[in-house]
Amino acid sequence: MKLPRNSKIFRGQLDAAPFASVFFLLAIFLTLSSELVFTPGVRINLPEVPQPLPGTVNPRVVVAVDVAGQFYYESLLVKDEEDLRRRLKAVVRASPEPLTLEILADRSAQLEPIYRLMALAGEIRFKEILCVARSQPLPKRAERRSSE
Repeated sequence: MKLPRNSKIFRGQLDAAPFASVFFLLAIFLTLSSELVFTPGVRINLPEVPQPLPGTVNPRVVVAVDVAGQFYYESLLVKDEEDLRRRLKAVVRASPEPLTLEILADRSAQLEPIYRLMALAGEIRFKEILCVARSQPLPKRAERRSSE
């Protein structure tokens, strides 16, 4: 079968409608994947500190404590403290490296559940225990204006 050789390359004006539709689709996808979409969860207001705090290089396990003193592990509410103990023990046993426990405690939370969690982490033999805080942004220096 022989193909025709009289076909020419299109040299006319491009239609803007396909480009506009692709642009609007991209805009919709970016909007839906951004922060505008509601993410379910429990609000934890971390305490603020004036300077950045050092972190850790070890693998970490995160447990959150809300205002009511409830524990959240792997983004799920843990109602029983014994269940939390069992889960954390399993994670420590399964890890070949020493782990760090990061506690995300709400600034208005009672200290008693946080202390219980720290004691539990000491029993389970975590290498480090860190209470996470949000560092405040540094204030901008006022620019000096020359009086020339």
